[in-house]
Amino acid sequence: MNNYKRIVIKIGTNVITKEDGLLDNKVMKGLVSQMVELKKSGVDVVLVSSGAMGAGRPLVRLKQKVSRILERQILASVGQTRLMNRYDELLSAHSFLCAQVLATKEDFRDRKHYLNMKNCLEGLLHDQIIPIINENDVISVDELMFTDNDELAGLLASMLNVDALIVLTNVDGVLDCSKKGAKVISEVDHKKANVFSCITPEKSSFGRGGMLTKCRIAERMSQVGITTHIANGKTKSVVVDILKGKKIGTKFLPQKKVSGVKKWIAHAGGQEKGEVIIDDRASEILMSDDKAVSLLPVGITEVSGKFEKGDIIRIRNVSGKKIGLGVAQYSSKKAKEFIGKKGKKPLVHYDYLFINY
Repeated sequence: MNNYKRIVIKIGTNVITKEDGLLDNKVMKGLVSQMVELKKSGVDVVLVSSGAMGAGRPLVRLKQKVSRILERQILASVGQTRLMNRYDELLSAHSFLCAQVLATKEDFRDRKHYLNMKNCLEGLLHDQIIPIINENDVISVDELMFTDNDELAGLLASMLNVDALIVLTNVDGVLDCSKKGAKVISEVDHKKANVFSCITPEKSSFGRGGMLTKCRIAERMSQVGITTHIANGKTKSVVVDILKGKKIGTKFLPQKKVSGVKKWIAHAGGQEKGEVIIDDRASEILMSDDKAVSLLPVGITEVSGKFEKGDIIRIRNVSGKKIGLGVAQYSSKKAKEFIGKKGKKPLVHYDYLFINY
């Protein structure tokens, strides 16, 4: 095995279900066997598994037309038990325990909830229990829903400081549509190439995600120093072979490591209480890798929204491009008073600043 000691595996609905929507027991058995092999070799494994709605769909015939959200809640409520029972049966055959964890986006927005979930998952891993995580579709509504389970997997990968995120789908990887034959791109360095230029926005037949969202999550993982692999989950021994270093699917190279707090901030989009606009010079300094710098009032040209100390704020340049996110060190009222002034305390300290490179 390579040097990955902790991984998150995300399994898409189309990987573990057949064309009729029923669970594919053969594929599930193969994937569980691989996880067991990794566990026995000393690798911490966290599983994010879609499939609850897919498992519930063949069993439920709704007697009346309901909203999209209610349909989702009903199908997931029925299907989640089937999904977890199957994982439990397969892992029990290898004398391993699994634990069900259901999450909503709200669990990641509040720092206290975030740390409580992290401590629980760390405890499960310490006791050699495999956490199996899915979105809590039963209580999720639109504003609390993840984009898809790819987003949830990315949040968990950052939370648990894993070495790699492995996203399993029903295609072989990211295709290079710029070349004849559209072969799989084996390696992506976001600092050198724009992989989004040839990706279509289609979503999977059962799930909410698609290759575009997977690549966006992979880019964010790269920015916080986590390697991401996108590969075909139906391929025999795919996960084990990835950890053996074989070239399978598409590998997204990591950039520099960042702290746990910065990883949390990196995923805080949508929680911003305000926004600041910075001039070109400040933008250039913040985007530089030369040294650690904080956001000073002298480079701020505009402050909008109402925020207090400890709130998340968005940072943009004068052209409107998002530069990053940070935790405010004081209120918007004081920030407006300090606009353009030298010698003032940083609005965002480097330790609480995440820059989109």
